Amino acid sequence: MAFAITQTCCNDATCVSVCPVNCIRPTPEEQAFGSTEMLHIDPETCIDCGACADACPVDAVFPVDSLPAGQQEYAAMNAAYFERTEAEGEAEAQDTGDGSGPNFHPWGEPVFDRVLPSDFGPLRVAIVGTGPAGMYAAQDLLLHTRAEVTLIDRLPTAGGLIRYGVAPDHPATKKIGDTFARFLTHPRVRLHLGLDVGRDITPEELAAHHDAVVYAVGAAADRRLGIPGEDRVGSLSATDFVAWYNGHPDVAPDAVDLSTERVVVVGNGNVALDVARLLVSDPETLTGTEIARYALAELRRSKVREVVLLGRRGPDDAAYTRPELLALKHLPEVDLVVDDHDPRVGAVVDGSRPNGKAAVLRDVAREAVDWSVPPDASGRRRIVLRFLSTPLELCGDADLRAVRATGGDGELLIPAGLALRAIGYRGVPQTGLPYDEATGTVPHERGRVTGTAGAYVVGWIKRGPSGGIGANRVCAAETVGTLLADAVAGALPAPTAGTKRFHRLARRRSHR
Repeated sequence: MAFAITQTCCNDATCVSVCPVNCIRPTPEEQAFGSTEMLHIDPETCIDCGACADACPVDAVFPVDSLPAGQQEYAAMNAAYFERTEAEGEAEAQDTGDGSGPNFHPWGEPVFDRVLPSDFGPLRVAIVGTGPAGMYAAQDLLLHTRAEVTLIDRLPTAGGLIRYGVAPDHPATKKIGDTFARFLTHPRVRLHLGLDVGRDITPEELAAHHDAVVYAVGAAADRRLGIPGEDRVGSLSATDFVAWYNGHPDVAPDAVDLSTERVVVVGNGNVALDVARLLVSDPETLTGTEIARYALAELRRSKVREVVLLGRRGPDDAAYTRPELLALKHLPEVDLVVDDHDPRVGAVVDGSRPNGKAAVLRDVAREAVDWSVPPDASGRRRIVLRFLSTPLELCGDADLRAVRATGGDGELLIPAGLALRAIGYRGVPQTGLPYDEATGTVPHERGRVTGTAGAYVVGWIKRGPSGGIGANRVCAAETVGTLLADAVAGALPAPTAGTKRFHRLARRRSHR
């Protein structure tokens, strides 16, 4: 019997470090790390010791023979990774290593392990943001140096996207927050919530009290479609929708109205799948989760019967991962349908390689959907995957009435009362830091902010909105390594004020 990694894999790679037979791939030292959808266990090499399952921070590892019917495909998915030919492996590395892949980042040679605490004096480091990127940076500093760390977050609760971005029906993913939470009460940590750098306190004040400042502020905005009608009532970003059901204080409880029978979600990444899944799932399955109470009440009142995922890409090039797509196939009382409007869709699905994304859809029903027919109010709810389609306009008067799109069947109107754009996140300018408008990131060299001594970046504001939770671990190691190398070289500006003075200032300014 072997173990298998399942849907909630965060690519943290903690499991890799504890495996006694090195049977988990890819490892952080391999080029493919960070570009694969999940980690994989080789069933031929696994010795069934269970170390990986014990170490996994998101409970994603299980014995193969205990997987329920809806997760049996994950065992095959793990095995298939090791059955690829050498040529296929090289092709994949090329596809994801030239900068065109969604999860690419040119990691440099690690330098963190070359620096010893004795090489420099005690450091005071401020980290702005308490999401995974910021907490991995804090973890490296606290475990490997004598640094004093000030954690700052503009929100009233720590956690970043772990708290406000993970779907409530994925409680296992949220468990990684427990790993980070132990550092919030570390004796060398001071935590300030409700403190907005740039509004409540200036970057100059922050820098004056610390040797270095690490910005882990993520990508707070969403990408826009740039089509007519995008600002109509009934048109929202998936970013706001996710924040709404997670109780984010920036989104009003009444921001979402689910009185429509059909919802169009533009995009086919994992966030789009999360949104679709939440809209059609039985609300009672969310009882006891961290979903906002007002969101659960609205979902119980919901009239939504059908969610259309409208994607420009084809089924083998979609942005979602196979594990998340696989989960849609096993939603209770929910049908998954592929809109068969373009013969290329079926051809790609039928011809997809066994471990391709499109192969997951081979046993999914295909239908030439008649959009003039309203969703069946008395039947099962359903999710319709419509590939190779481009939204042209969000139509209506004051409110949204339909989405005009084009595809293999020409232009058409899809009646809908709610449209959610889920085409990606985007970083926003940070006060006092340079900003690259084209990429939505802060210009840097291995995490060191360009032209700003003592300032560093980590996470999505550093590399763009790519990679899951685990990608931040490698990203943080690179940034912390650069910071410590600067400390050894004496390149950090000396603070001009003490720690206690900053904490008094922060308490006065905080909106907690």
